[in-house]
Amino acid sequence: MTLSLRPYQRAAIEALYDYFSASSGNPLVVMPTGTGKSLCIAGFTREAIAAYGDTRVLILTHVKELIQQNFMAMLRAWPEAPAGIYSAGLSRRDIHAQILFAGIQSIHRHARQVQRCDLVLIDEAHLLGRGDSGMYRSFLAQLNEINAGLLKVVGFTATPYRLDSGMLHEGKDRLFTDIAFDVPVLEMIQQGYLCPVVPKQTSTQLDVGGVGTRGGEFIAKDLEAAVDRDEVTRAAVAEIVQHGEGRGSWLVFCSGVAHARHVRDAIREHGISAETVTGDTPGPERDGILAAFKAGRLRCVTNANVLTTGFDAPGTDLIALLRPTKSVGLYVQMVGRGTRLAEGKDDCLVLDFAGNTARHGPIDTVDGRKKEPAGDGEAPIKVCPECQTINHASARHCIECDHEFPPPVVKVAPQAASNALLSTQIQAAWCDVTGITYARHDKPGKPASLRVTYECGLARHSEWVCFEHTGFPRDKAVGWWRRRAGNLPPPSTVNEALEQLDQLRRPIAIQVRPAGQYTEIAAARFV
Repeated sequence: MTLSLRPYQRAAIEALYDYFSASSGNPLVVMPTGTGKSLCIAGFTREAIAAYGDTRVLILTHVKELIQQNFMAMLRAWPEAPAGIYSAGLSRRDIHAQILFAGIQSIHRHARQVQRCDLVLIDEAHLLGRGDSGMYRSFLAQLNEINAGLLKVVGFTATPYRLDSGMLHEGKDRLFTDIAFDVPVLEMIQQGYLCPVVPKQTSTQLDVGGVGTRGGEFIAKDLEAAVDRDEVTRAAVAEIVQHGEGRGSWLVFCSGVAHARHVRDAIREHGISAETVTGDTPGPERDGILAAFKAGRLRCVTNANVLTTGFDAPGTDLIALLRPTKSVGLYVQMVGRGTRLAEGKDDCLVLDFAGNTARHGPIDTVDGRKKEPAGDGEAPIKVCPECQTINHASARHCIECDHEFPPPVVKVAPQAASNALLSTQIQAAWCDVTGITYARHDKPGKPASLRVTYECGLARHSEWVCFEHTGFPRDKAVGWWRRRAGNLPPPSTVNEALEQLDQLRRPIAIQVRPAGQYTEIAAARFV
């Protein structure tokens, strides 16, 4: 049986074959939210068992909804799949199934019961922690020992960086070793597999200047105290209601449980149906709320830290960010809840009251390697007016005399920035090309690429053309070549390309736009 896969899904599976034929590490497959990771998992599993009939596959994740979604996706793609579920939340323990979808919380102590296993596929892999003490790490270590060190582990994620900071495949404590496949979110939008996300300028902006940082993220308690202010909540909600007219499904990310409830109540005051989901919401109540939201019977759901991953509501066409974050991963995951396609949905409006787009940049150019600067400048302090003792800015009471400081003031900015959510929304500039150089670019452990450097007066802008890669990088290289070489067959290697440079058309101008700290070449103009 052959599964019906989109080209990039097929390319992801082929990339895993290529990786395991040459390497012995634990690779990552990076696919944006809404592009069908579950179908890739089903296809890869089906083909592994077709090649070796006794292959045993364990598919791990952390949320029961994802376990159920992935299991059902497998059965839709392969109705005869020998699949089962091991999850306390779903009241199933099919421990001996050849394909086992499991919750890590339920199975992490039962490696001895699982016994033989060839492949472990981890969905939402960005949720793995740093240390060796986590449930995933101890479970996988036991499972690898049971299977004589032959266990293969693959991670699937939309965001290949930890929620605090740093790439998943970098650092001495890494579980994953490489990125085997990565398809950019912008390409998926441009090719019609995802819907665009568009920013709208908001008048209300949360000021979190006095909120402390711990572990690369705002301190949760201090953040909620700063953000959960009635006057600001009402101002933001008024804007949500105004911009949400004509949009059917609103998802609001809040900074804490109480904040989520206060935002919900403010929305209800406008006559809008709204409910709240938090980590404390009982399972049946949560399931009912989310089912009503997905069915269009409930217009708005506010939440605190629970709908950032594993939540699939394609009809979501408005996202409001009232949750400031320093986490690149969390920011991308929140915005990604709105990129799924749905009938009658042209785009998803994102109202960022939290300054996240200004903090991190467009979701297709974010830098997961960025770390919090050491010390973050001068330490934020405040001086007690009673005894002149210096306190940290987050202190609620003076450490010396117990004077109670007033709550932090949240400012409403006179004019908030409307930051781009996609790099294509950043205005690009055309630059005249005065010279071009080509060079082979080698990176350890990776296929070579062709580095093309355009001289534009005193400025230089570079792009990398990946003839020797597979999947979308190769497809892009072929397109690049055909725009310059017409019907001349695309080269297979960089060296082959370098031998034919005299047959290429040279652009007279390139369109350049910012991409984080660098620039990106968006287009080329020829004579």
